[in-house]
Amino acid sequence: MKFEIEFEPRHGEAVQVSPLVRRITAGNPGPFTFHGTNTYLVGDRRLAVIDPGPDLPGHLEAVLAAIGKAEVAAIIVSHTHRDHSSLAAALAAHTGAPILGEGPHRPARALAIGEINPLDASADHGFVPDRVLGDGDTIAGDDFTLTAITTPGHCANHLVFALAEERTIFSADHVMGWSTSIVAPPDGAMADYMASLDKMIQRSEATYFPGHGGPIQNGPDFSRALKLHRLHRERAILDRVGAGDATIVAMVERIYASTPKALHGAAALSVLAHLEDLVARGAVLTDGAVAINGRYRAA
Repeated sequence: MKFEIEFEPRHGEAVQVSPLVRRITAGNPGPFTFHGTNTYLVGDRRLAVIDPGPDLPGHLEAVLAAIGKAEVAAIIVSHTHRDHSSLAAALAAHTGAPILGEGPHRPARALAIGEINPLDASADHGFVPDRVLGDGDTIAGDDFTLTAITTPGHCANHLVFALAEERTIFSADHVMGWSTSIVAPPDGAMADYMASLDKMIQRSEATYFPGHGGPIQNGPDFSRALKLHRLHRERAILDRVGAGDATIVAMVERIYASTPKALHGAAALSVLAHLEDLVARGAVLTDGAVAINGRYRAA
């Protein structure tokens, strides 16, 4: 599959990306955020704000300037990683709008004894929505209707949103055009992520507006390619286990040989996510807990 790394963020500017949608990219570029987190404004006189973004004064100013005199009907959060949700409270204080989301932050599974969540610092533990959204719940404005779709995997409380009037999806961190999504236990779970990909594949919306980077065309086909990519990675892990690589470090050295060493930590979390799923399915065995420092063998 081919990722699209050409993207002009135009930080702080409200960019019209469709008749009903404007995008403002926050100034928080990084290895996991690409050029920054995208905040979307949906509607005209009465708006929905999707993913208010990181709690940066400049980004708050840019979002408020783009809102102008319009009413904000809802502040909608796709998931509780801080680069997407942490500005919600400040934006609500300025606009009086309710905050909507799937629920407080939580791991995909309970932590094992002594286990540390490597993404804990990125989690917005203070997030509490005014309205809890479930699968199929709708948010309506004067000229738009958004439907929440539960898509756990990257994060246990991850949602994407379908815009009925334009047959598009705000895909947040579940499907992005510039990179695969991070799935890191215990924050996320590979089995959940793959099931959520299947849910996207079965939908008809062609255009996705992701949480980072530019729009994705032919969204279901791109989701199929992402699924195939993950299945290829799973096959590579099974091959390494079969060849006698008993540790995640050894697997990463072989599977990610062409990847910069600085990214091997993130790669190890991805391998862990796959191994967690493979062990649960009985395809790989381990003598103890499924963990970064665990030892694995072929079933």
